Amino acid sequence: MTRSVRRNAIAVAMLAPLTVLIGLSEMVAAEARGASSLAQAVDVHYNRLKTLRADFTETYSGAGIDRTEAGVLWLKKPGKMRWEYRSPKEKLFVSDGQAAWFYVPGDRQVRKTQVKKLEDLRSPLVFLLGKTRLEKELQGLSLAPDLQPKEAGNTVLRGVPKGLENRISQVLVEINPANQIIRLVVEEVDGSKTEYEFRNIQEDGAVIDGQFRFTPPPGVETVTGDLGP
Repeated sequence: MTRSVRRNAIAVAMLAPLTVLIGLSEMVAAEARGASSLAQAVDVHYNRLKTLRADFTETYSGAGIDRTEAGVLWLKKPGKMRWEYRSPKEKLFVSDGQAAWFYVPGDRQVRKTQVKKLEDLRSPLVFLLGKTRLEKELQGLSLAPDLQPKEAGNTVLRGVPKGLENRISQVLVEINPANQIIRLVVEEVDGSKTEYEFRNIQEDGAVIDGQFRFTPPPGVETVTGDLGP
C-alpha cells in the first residue's frame, strides 16, 4: 500500500463515524419535522371545530386490574366535556369548563372539583376543543415508527404531557389520514396503562350546553375533592 493510499484510508476511517453522526442527525431532524408537520395539521383540524361526539372504549391495566368500559363522549368549546359511561356500569364524568363532577347512579355522593385542580387522565382531552397546540401540550413530541397503529395508514406520535411528568411516562396519539385523533394511550410511571379508542366521530353537530351541567339528584351529597376513575 502506497503512502497516499494509506493516508486516504486513514482519512476515510476517521470520517466514517462523523458521516454516521451526520446521517443520524439528519434522520432525527427529518423525524422532528414530520412530527411537527403532523401536529400542526391536527391543530388546524381541531381548532376549527366547535363540538365533537364519539363512541369510546376505555381500557385500563395495572396493579393486577384489567378493566374495559365503553360509552359516549361529548366535547364543546370552550373546555366542556361529558363522558357518559354505559358499559359495563353506568357512571358520569362531566365538566362545564369551570368545575368537574364524577357520579355513579345510585351512589349517595357525587364528587366535585375545580377544573384547574383536576389531574384526571381524561382532562388532557379537553384541549382538543380549545386553542390547541399538540407540541405545547406534549413535550418531546416525536413520531413513533416502532409502534404499530391500530389501523393501517394511521400515524402514531409520542410525547409527555407538561406538568404531569412525575405521573405519566408517555402518551401515544394515533392519528388517521383525516387528522383525527382516534386513539390515545396513557402510560404511567407506575407501569399502569389507560387506552382510549374513539369511533363514529361526529364533528360540529348540535350539542346543548345543558349536557355539561350537573345537578345532584335529591338526597345525594356533594363532596369536594379528588375525582374517581
